[in-house]
Amino acid sequence: MSPKHAAPEPGAVDGSAPPPQLTKNQLTKNPAPTPVAADDDKLDGTVWRIAGVVVLGAIMSILDVTVVSVALPTFQTTFDASYATVAWTMTGYTLALATVIPLTGWAADRFGTKRLYMLALTLFLLGSIACGLAWSIESLIAFRVLQGLGGGMLMPLGMTIMTHAAGPHRIGRVMAVLGVPMLLGPIFGPILGGWLIETASWHWIFFINVPIGIVALIAAWRVLAKDEPSPSESFDFVGMLLLSPGLALFLFGVSTIPEEGTFASAKVIIPLVVGLLLMTGFVFHALRRQDHPLIDLHLFKRKQMSVSVITMSLFAIAFFGAMLLLPTYFIQVREESTLTAGLLLAPQGIGAMLTMPIAGRLTDKMGPGKFVITGLFLILIGMSVFTQISSTTPIPLLLGALFINGLGMGMTMMPIMTAALATLRHAEVARGSTLMNIVQQSAASVGTAVMSVILTNQFLSKPAIQAAKAAQENPAAMANVPPDVLAQAKAQVQEQMAEAFGTTFWVALAILVVTLIPAFMLPRKARETVGEEPAAPVVLH
Repeated sequence: MSPKHAAPEPGAVDGSAPPPQLTKNQLTKNPAPTPVAADDDKLDGTVWRIAGVVVLGAIMSILDVTVVSVALPTFQTTFDASYATVAWTMTGYTLALATVIPLTGWAADRFGTKRLYMLALTLFLLGSIACGLAWSIESLIAFRVLQGLGGGMLMPLGMTIMTHAAGPHRIGRVMAVLGVPMLLGPIFGPILGGWLIETASWHWIFFINVPIGIVALIAAWRVLAKDEPSPSESFDFVGMLLLSPGLALFLFGVSTIPEEGTFASAKVIIPLVVGLLLMTGFVFHALRRQDHPLIDLHLFKRKQMSVSVITMSLFAIAFFGAMLLLPTYFIQVREESTLTAGLLLAPQGIGAMLTMPIAGRLTDKMGPGKFVITGLFLILIGMSVFTQISSTTPIPLLLGALFINGLGMGMTMMPIMTAALATLRHAEVARGSTLMNIVQQSAASVGTAVMSVILTNQFLSKPAIQAAKAAQENPAAMANVPPDVLAQAKAQVQEQMAEAFGTTFWVALAILVVTLIPAFMLPRKARETVGEEPAAPVVLH
């Protein structure tokens, strides 16, 4: 959501303030509905039809994050690229998501939610088709960015559309509807991706979006209300031009370290320095700009917001970066099919599905700190199993660790978001939601880049892996090698690959331990409210 999704000006704490999802312009066209009785808060047929349109878009956006995770080894083989390079198909997508989140609210007022939603669907569809037709890893990464620009708008726009249709008194039911793809995506995404790669080809993990997107476009055209756009408040284009390229250049520099083999390379240092300068420039710009900055850094004056941002950043870097490695482990080390790898990841999604709704309901009553700390300890238990991973680790043990990880993740994400927004005024909640969602997406991108760099460096340091790579490039030299020697060499390669994964998981574990420090600063008691209820957070991914 954009910072402008707050009706009153900063400082207004009037209990009658509209929810932050509605902007000034949108409120004049969509006035808040009259309060209704408690037994009259069910979603009617019209709202359910709109929900169907929104969920279709959300499913495509969220599934495309998880579907691609099992395809990374396939991309390595198909395009003869390193893991750090193919990981950019994930990093570029999530960076694009983060880039358009703050733009969406401003553009919704300027052009109308229906038009913008259909534009987002169209961008996502065109990006999907282009990804399926990609001829190189560079073109695939570029098309994933295009796809992410469309996908990033679908969830915040869907929240705005649903809030307008259902009214603020039914926001809980709206969040429940939009939560379905969030919970099911991590379970079915890897399975769907693995099945499509096994039965068809990697191209179809992108082409599958075409029929779904066409149905969503037709449904949006027929179901969504006609737009009445009006002039909107200014958008921080300077901030966007500083922050987005800055973060992208910084991550590009980090991701280039393995292929250069050293930090002291112009291809590494130049983008790193330029990226840091751009991000530093954004900080000064955002602190000076009082009128709708891209990210409202003044919110860091709130201690609880600062602590939550630090906790979310460290958690997302460690957890999402590390979990992206598992499909590659199952496929390259255990020689499982892509479909089997997807199925093996399901316990984590199931664990999150069990605890996320419970944590979401009880956080307000018991305080977010208790859930976040408990969730982090569960993840530490699960992650410690992966630090000891080998080429023969029992699969049931790994599945159990994944399930524990999922339980912990479900108890961590929503409570951190709630802790960040709990002490903000109504006028600040939308800006806080924007900040937290950008932090989450950007930190996940950083985690993907960092973990892929560490894993690639570990591969480069293993002699058996390098010898096997050299042998693949010269198959004639392997023609007279006895089969038993080849089998022994293969087992040695797999074991060294497993060691590389284990070392990378150790790094993730260390970051999670550090995450406990800010987590202990989160409130561990129920928030007391006086005169008004805390506004519901807007969680995008």
